[in-house]
Amino acid sequence: MLDFLPEFLKGSLSFVLYLINTIICCSILFCVSLIKLIVRVPSLKKYYDIMLISIAMTWVRINVFNSDLFNRIEWTFKGAEGLQKREWYLLLSNHQSWVDILVLQKMFADKVPMLKFFLKKELIWVPILGLAWWALDFPFMRRYSSQFLKQNPHLKGKDLESTKKACEKFRTVPVCVVNFVEGTRFTTEKHKRQQSPYTHLLNPKAGGVAFVLSAMGDCIHKIINVTIIYPDGADTFWGFISGRIRRIIVDVEVLPITSDIQGDYFNDDKFREKFCNWINKLWRDKDIKISKLVG
Repeated sequence: MLDFLPEFLKGSLSFVLYLINTIICCSILFCVSLIKLIVRVPSLKKYYDIMLISIAMTWVRINVFNSDLFNRIEWTFKGAEGLQKREWYLLLSNHQSWVDILVLQKMFADKVPMLKFFLKKELIWVPILGLAWWALDFPFMRRYSSQFLKQNPHLKGKDLESTKKACEKFRTVPVCVVNFVEGTRFTTEKHKRQQSPYTHLLNPKAGGVAFVLSAMGDCIHKIINVTIIYPDGADTFWGFISGRIRRIIVDVEVLPITSDIQGDYFNDDKFREKFCNWINKLWRDKDIKISKLVG
């Protein structure tokens, strides 16, 4: 509606609206979280969680309205038929920009349960949002390098323990767990450093996906395989809110979770090889799809 405004003005007004929305919704969220901490009644936990999720979804819907107000984006969204808000899902996606999160929120806000992301532990210090993510039980992960684990062997497996604890929290209320399988945003430099065999993607990290499927396989029954494409190139958050992005394609494939992709990834060599082959094929197909849709 306000797409006619100059780029800088659109971006500035949109940012202010994002900020006001975040401050108001997070203030209410923190009040409910404080009550949840003080009044610790097990039978009320589910209702606290429902209230917190409702506040968060209000924040998401206002953000979606914000982006529609200032942007004229040509959206292409296909393959999401049959998704339900009362089902548990694991959403796997490629990752190019922080804008991906806003895209997923817009596309899936009223089609699946609340999206929950695995976040780097450092993100808990992000002003306002870090505390909000903690209140909403977003899992904060600490990844240890191989070199660090050699020097500190007692920490081996700690990152997996935290993943398991996070997954346990997802059992009471339907949730859509989001995993950016590449583990980081795509850049040409990272692509070259990894010597990735894919044209548009980085190498997928299979371990996190396998662990979530193992830990939550009894309640997650479907995978949402998402491919996000920016035909004119990915952009920054500022590029998104100021109207530089004009076309976005979101391709969805819903896959069943079968017994052949559930197993002990970390102790069963045969299963690990089979699972890696499965996710590498998923990524090859995704790469081909991007080439066709961009071309």
